[in-house]
Amino acid sequence: MDSGFWGEFLGTMMLVLLGNGVVANVLLAQSKGNGGGWIVISAGWAFAVLCGVVVALAIGSHGHINPAVTLAFAYSSGSWDLVPSYLAAQFLGGFVGAALVWLAYLPHWAKTECAGLKLACFSTGPAIRNMKWNFATEAIATFVLLLVVIAIFSKSVGTSGPLAPLMVGLLVWGIGLSLGGPTGYAINPARDFAPRVAHAVLPIAGKGSSDWGYSWVPVVGPIAGALLAIAVARVVGLG
Repeated sequence: MDSGFWGEFLGTMMLVLLGNGVVANVLLAQSKGNGGGWIVISAGWAFAVLCGVVVALAIGSHGHINPAVTLAFAYSSGSWDLVPSYLAAQFLGGFVGAALVWLAYLPHWAKTECAGLKLACFSTGPAIRNMKWNFATEAIATFVLLLVVIAIFSKSVGTSGPLAPLMVGLLVWGIGLSLGGPTGYAINPARDFAPRVAHAVLPIAGKGSSDWGYSWVPVVGPIAGALLAIAVARVVGLG
C-alpha cells in the first residue's frame, strides 16, 4: 500500500478521533467538557479537519479524507485510479478513529444514561427527522464545502502550504456554525458511516440502535452536494 492510502487512512482517523472526540467530551456524563455546547463542538471539528488534512498531505495523499471529495474530483478529472484505495483508507480510518474515541472515553459510556447521546458521539442524526429535507441540508452543506475548497486552491486565490489546511478547517467551522443545526453536518460519508459501524459492533455500555434507517442520508447527501459543486465550478470557470 502506497503513501496515498496511508495518508488518507491516518488523516481520516485523526479527523474522526478528534472530531467525535469533541462530541464525546461535550455530551458524555462526568466528562470535564460536559455541556460545552455547539460552539465547542463546531470548533473541535474545525481543528479535527485541520489536523486530518495536514497529516494526510504530509504522508503523501491529496488530503481528501472524505469519499464525497474523492468521488467528485475523480468525476471531474475522469481519473478513477485512486478511488478504490482512497475510499478503503477513508472508511477504515473512520472506523479506527471511532474505536479510539470509545477507548479514550471508556469509563464514561456506562455513566451516560441516554443511548441517543452515545450514538451522537459516533454518527450524525437530524434535529427534525424529515429524510427529504435532511438530504437537502447535507447536500447544501457539502456543496458549500467543495465549492469553497475549489476556490481556496484555485489559481486566482492560489492558497498553498500550511495556510490551505487552516483555511479548510475554518471553512468547516463556518459550515458547522451556519448549516450544522438541522443534521449535525456530516458532509463526509466516511465520517458518518464508518463510526456508525463502530457503534454497531463495539461493546459500548448501554448503547441503543445505530439508526440504520437514517444512515443513507449522510452518505448520499454529501456525494450529491459534492457533484453539484463540481458542475457549478465548471460552469463559472472556477479552478
